[in-house]
Amino acid sequence: MRIADEIELVNHLKEEVTRRIDLGRDLSDDEIVDVITEVVFEASRGSYIDIKRKKSIIGAVFNSMRRLDAIQPLLEDGSVTEIMVNSHEEIFVERNGVIERLDIKLESCDKLLNIIQSIVARVNRTVNQSSPIVDARLPDGSRVSVVLPPVALKGPTMTIRKFPEAPFTIEGLVAGGTLSGEAAEFLGTLVRAKYNIFISGGTGSGKTTFLNALSNFIPSGERVITIEDSAELQLKNIKNLVGLETRNSNTEGKGEITIRDLIKTSLRMRPDRIIVGEVRGAEALDMLQAMNTGHDGSLSTGHANTTRDMLSRLETMVLSGAPFPVEVIRKQIASAIDIVIHLARIRDGSRRVMEIAEVSGYSNGEIMVTPLYKYREEGEAGGRVLGSLEKVNSLAGTLKMKLAGMEVIPDEGIA
Repeated sequence: MRIADEIELVNHLKEEVTRRIDLGRDLSDDEIVDVITEVVFEASRGSYIDIKRKKSIIGAVFNSMRRLDAIQPLLEDGSVTEIMVNSHEEIFVERNGVIERLDIKLESCDKLLNIIQSIVARVNRTVNQSSPIVDARLPDGSRVSVVLPPVALKGPTMTIRKFPEAPFTIEGLVAGGTLSGEAAEFLGTLVRAKYNIFISGGTGSGKTTFLNALSNFIPSGERVITIEDSAELQLKNIKNLVGLETRNSNTEGKGEITIRDLIKTSLRMRPDRIIVGEVRGAEALDMLQAMNTGHDGSLSTGHANTTRDMLSRLETMVLSGAPFPVEVIRKQIASAIDIVIHLARIRDGSRRVMEIAEVSGYSNGEIMVTPLYKYREEGEAGGRVLGSLEKVNSLAGTLKMKLAGMEVIPDEGIA
């Protein structure tokens, strides 16, 4: 059946269902499904429709009425990691690192806009022509980015970064080849010993996933404050956990609460650790100051192409909020951050830890960085890139391990 015919059939059945139900009563999903099933079976009497097809039609009508229409099956498809709705007629998905266009579309631009409004309303966000860009999230934690006209030229645009049903563990990342078992054990030791760790990488490199995995090493008795634009982190083993989320300004331009505001607030909440989902601007200064004032073990992420690039971007972020001399900023960064983990998405679509580096101090106007592990490519086989994360240096700054009561093995740099 052609897409246009499919949409027309769903709309026809939806109209009949709407006519039969009592709009004045709040019906459950099961009650709606019962009415839809009745209508579909009646419609099939005139022409044969097999059971599989009936089930598909019932699902399409229900999704159109109570869920996210044609997007809903994509959310329920475990193989899809990203959904890209460029317009109501142009939908792409990512599966196993490969992007493909789907032979589906939404009924209209208005239908897509209605879906977007229903999503952002659930998290008390607003998006309209005067404020056409917004970040939101779905109930399962999936991240949603929306852009409306006049900024989006094709019409309403939505990108959904899906969350896995079960958060990735460090063991899962090792099994998937993201890093080695030795490096995973090393990083676990650093987290438990309260080293300040920054995760860098490009878009889609797996920074949030990696941050989630590292958080599993945080001792369960500590008090942790998470700060995010849109809540994504899934810290399952922390009992004393507070999650904070930013808020956009209202239609009058008031009421905005930024990451910077939340970092300052978190310092008055007696945190053992502060986790900032992503640092993008002037809040970098507040994060660095928190790391330097007794909140060791803090974690954060940022966009960059290399470890060095991440440190340079942090300088720029701090400068955007405070006109400090570059020397002062670099000393602050070198004092606050202990470890930088750089991730990348390589050409076969897989995600890899490219480097684990120690920020070892400040000298002659430069931040000193020592690579501890580096990714070495070894060739290709069956369309997959082969390589491994190799240890190249031992950790020099072992004081935090000693303070944590961990035995330091100089050759390995781990307890």
